Amino acid sequence: MNKEKMYIKEAIIVEGKYDKIKLKNIIASPIIQTNGFRIFKDKEKVNMIRKAAENKGLLIMTDSDSAGFVIRNFLKGIVPKEKIKNCYIPEILGKEKRKSEFSKEGKLGVEGIDENILLDAIHRSGAVIIGENENDAIQQQIEKIDFYNLGLTGREDSAKKRTSILKALDLPTYITTNAMIETVNYIFSKKEFYDFVAKHINVNEKEQD
Repeated sequence: MNKEKMYIKEAIIVEGKYDKIKLKNIIASPIIQTNGFRIFKDKEKVNMIRKAAENKGLLIMTDSDSAGFVIRNFLKGIVPKEKIKNCYIPEILGKEKRKSEFSKEGKLGVEGIDENILLDAIHRSGAVIIGENENDAIQQQIEKIDFYNLGLTGREDSAKKRTSILKALDLPTYITTNAMIETVNYIFSKKEFYDFVAKHINVNEKEQD
């Protein structure tokens, strides 16, 4: 029996891959990791986060230590405040199982917090909960079959169409198809993406006639 997962409207921002892995056990929504302080110099990811904020809104879920708040404040500086919801995890002293030593401040990060506590924090954040069932969430994810249906894969002009959509989104045109699928899930719901592609491709085709 599949474990039920929460699906929320906003894209979730966490610091590292282990935070993302932890949340994927309980959340079916898009999760973006900042890779710690590397976000400060990662222009492509900053642009992706801005696009996600514009279309979905953000739920910032960084750790409760000082580093987590530095990253949280950086994100607040690059995204309009009305597009942000803050999810604060409680300050719990402890050490993650995979680590041999306590962190500098001795607090558990997202990866070390109990799943029920994380869910409670998300509920208290004001995030827009769309569905509690994993199957409902999966149906809303953009997948490879959607790219095929939209002509973005499997056709002679698919590469040209993908490039056109990436340019329209101000995203790098050299990213792989898999990376593009992951990225547009941060930005759009499935319906929004279908509408965006249909509108943009039709406009381009009319301009070329």
